[in-house]
Amino acid sequence: MGQKVPPRANRLGITEDADSTTFAEFRAGEFAAILQEDTAIRTYVKKKLKNAGVSKVLIQRKPGQIQVGIVTARPGLVFGKASEGLEMIKAELSALINRPDLNLSVNVFEVNKVDLDAQLIAESIAQQLERRIAFRRAMKQSVQRAMRAGAKGIKIMCSGRLSGIEIARSEKTQEGSVPCHTWRADIHYGFAEAQTTYGIIGIKVWLNKGILEPGEKSRPNIKAAAGQANEEQAVLAA
Repeated sequence: MGQKVPPRANRLGITEDADSTTFAEFRAGEFAAILQEDTAIRTYVKKKLKNAGVSKVLIQRKPGQIQVGIVTARPGLVFGKASEGLEMIKAELSALINRPDLNLSVNVFEVNKVDLDAQLIAESIAQQLERRIAFRRAMKQSVQRAMRAGAKGIKIMCSGRLSGIEIARSEKTQEGSVPCHTWRADIHYGFAEAQTTYGIIGIKVWLNKGILEPGEKSRPNIKAAAGQANEEQAVLAA
């Protein structure tokens, strides 16, 4: 079971919660429509806010409403001047969903520690590779920053035509402990692609934040208000 590439696959319901929650009657095609809608929302947000460092998009559905939470490292780029950017995102999401019967709300949350977010680490390495920075240097610096920030272990793998060689290969670096077989290990996964001159280079990041106690959920990495234990509660409270 520990051979799953994204460690979250076998931790949902144990230490991890889903990024999308909904209450739906599973009639013919309803689940598929909701899944496609969630995918379209996430694709739009990641493309629209490419430079804002979006870690994840949380979607919660209730009767008559949809709550979208954007977890980002640069909330100022999302809000824009006088919150014009956020209003534009909300208007374009409403047009994308095209369901006048639903009330759409969009909330923005700031990442607490960027160096402890696997997705942002992967995207940072991808941006460095696109700027022609040596992949070993980018990987080493990311590992050092994560360990200084308090990570128990981190593993990074880059795959593709590294350094422009003719044959694609994979190289990885690891520091600390990353026990993918231990379900109570709070391991986060991130993936990004670098569009280089020689082709696409894939970056995978596994980040270990420690061992959780029995019944304890994964530790959040957002600046939430007092009394909010995780991202989902933060979206509900917003």
